Amino acid sequence: MLTKTVLLFLGILISFLTFGQEEKARRITEVLCSDSLYGRGYVNNGVNKAADFLSAEFQKAGLQPYFRNDSYFQSFQLDVNTFPGNVEVKADGEILKPGIDYLVDDASGSFEGELNLVEVDTSVLSQSHLLDPLVEQVRNGEKNGFYIDLTGMSPQATYSAVHQFNSLAVLGAVVYSTDQKFTWSVGRTQLKNPVLHVKSGKIDAKTVLNVKIEAEFIKNFESKNVVGYLPAKKKSRKAETIVFTAHYDHLGGMGTSPETYFPGANDNASGTAMLISMADYFVENPSQYNIVFIAFAGEEAGLVGSKYFVDSKSMNFSKIKFLLNLDIMGSGEDGITAVNGRIHKKEFDQLKAINEEKNYLSQVKSRAETANSDHYHFHVKGVPSFFIYTMGPNINYHDVHDTYEELTFAAYNNIVKLLVDFVEHL
Repeated sequence: MLTKTVLLFLGILISFLTFGQEEKARRITEVLCSDSLYGRGYVNNGVNKAADFLSAEFQKAGLQPYFRNDSYFQSFQLDVNTFPGNVEVKADGEILKPGIDYLVDDASGSFEGELNLVEVDTSVLSQSHLLDPLVEQVRNGEKNGFYIDLTGMSPQATYSAVHQFNSLAVLGAVVYSTDQKFTWSVGRTQLKNPVLHVKSGKIDAKTVLNVKIEAEFIKNFESKNVVGYLPAKKKSRKAETIVFTAHYDHLGGMGTSPETYFPGANDNASGTAMLISMADYFVENPSQYNIVFIAFAGEEAGLVGSKYFVDSKSMNFSKIKFLLNLDIMGSGEDGITAVNGRIHKKEFDQLKAINEEKNYLSQVKSRAETANSDHYHFHVKGVPSFFIYTMGPNINYHDVHDTYEELTFAAYNNIVKLLVDFVEHL
């Protein structure tokens, strides 16, 4: 009878702790998505405000500063294109909605005034001589830009066309009409002229466009990784290290409107929250491993923060038992995928076996290596690692719709349990 009572109490306690864990994760995610951090990008210093918030959370969780100067921060620099001023587009007098009706290309230059565009058919991609008379109209001042309708093209073809046509921005404005889903990025260069992506049906070649774009290219913007440390429960020079990583940066904002920023809830406020959940667990339940928790900046700008960390040799890679990179953790209705699962088959089989035994998630899938998140630079140095992301109905990605309200946290607690079990079985 006593045993049953103890088990019942433990079950209630675990449920309570799990509920508290998700509630804390929701709070952290909501803060990271708030307009006070402006998309955790490079306008209004959003990314560094987020870093300050995370260092305070690391300290509250009980993590030690990783660096010798008693700091959680590792600073680095990068060049970025930003839009800190007015961004406005009018089509025949109608003000278009940024992020909904149009996007300013992340590499766009500044412009203010009316656009008078020459129409360019996409057939010029295979018949370049057809472009010459159109270019001449812009060169001689008859027109001041190019209109290109990409409607109906596949995502891959659209991407390729934009990559090629953006070169026209050296001469004048480039305006695309497209039916592709709007996704933004972080510009690392700035084009001479403006580039716009407008939703199909909003404009055509004859539309009168009045545009104001204030772009600012910042050289050597200082950002920082946030790194905390938890020593093994038994101090030993032979103790190996587990590394948990997640990027906390996102895309920032486009213009001064408080509504036009990219909250980055699933990508990757959710993974950053889970990083802290893992810290909370291992602070309360010390491991045989040293554990390092890294919140990277600069991921959306091309894995800049993680590359800097790896190149700076801030860690003995030979001591790393395993690295778990948490990116897109806000859903999970359809399970998770482990990138590098096909590389590290033994560890993936272990992860999958734990899930099948405990029935945590609907499925655990594997993928080959990819270069699209912060595990990658560790991976190429020989560090065994998984990049884990959730699968589910949430398709909001790099857009203004990736908000806190859209997250379900459907598998959050069970993913934490699965990862804890995985570390304890390594």
